[in-house]
Amino acid sequence: MDDKYIKMLKAMLSGSVTSIQVFILTLIFAIPLALPIAMGRMSKNKLLSGCTNVFLLIIRGTPLMLQLLVVYFGPGLFIRWLVLKGFDVSFKWNRFVAAIVALAINYSAYFAEIYRGGIESIPKGQYEASKVLGYNSVQTFFRIILPQVIKRIVPAMGNEVITLVKDTALVSVIGVSELLMVAKERQGALFSFVPLFIAGVFYFIMNWIVSVCFQKLEKKLSYYN
Repeated sequence: MDDKYIKMLKAMLSGSVTSIQVFILTLIFAIPLALPIAMGRMSKNKLLSGCTNVFLLIIRGTPLMLQLLVVYFGPGLFIRWLVLKGFDVSFKWNRFVAAIVALAINYSAYFAEIYRGGIESIPKGQYEASKVLGYNSVQTFFRIILPQVIKRIVPAMGNEVITLVKDTALVSVIGVSELLMVAKERQGALFSFVPLFIAGVFYFIMNWIVSVCFQKLEKKLSYYN
């Protein structure tokens, strides 16, 4: 194999590692963050539920690419404004960290709505039965409701996670050198479509692995049927 193609593969493997890191870290932060957001959305406190609803509307109603730009450039612009106002403030925002923050916030909003749909699908009779058994509200949620919710939301979560694999390519808009960005650079250097084709294969493999994992998870949770 030609040296230039070996270098291309090494660069793309490095880019795919960055994409995988973005993917995993986004899930680590977004999945738990979505639960309190879902609770806020369902809260009987009108102020809390109203604020949460506005947050969800903004996040779900604006492009992820725009959110990445706002998260990365926004703090710097705000700090610059403070400096102009006479405040002695300094700030340096890491591109990779900004990408994780933006993606985690975005996906936590979508996951929160999935959680809400799953929680509200549980019959109220199960809450009443848990009280009869002596469970408090926290025990009821984590021991009885949550396991059933997880089973019900797995297909919807799988779809969002597969979308996340592809959305990792958007972090290139703020200069994070992930798989697709590396593929575009190599395409320009080699004047060949091969790097983009290989990038497509890499994304396909990652999504295939995610799909298999969720299929196995659904089978493992089938005892709730």
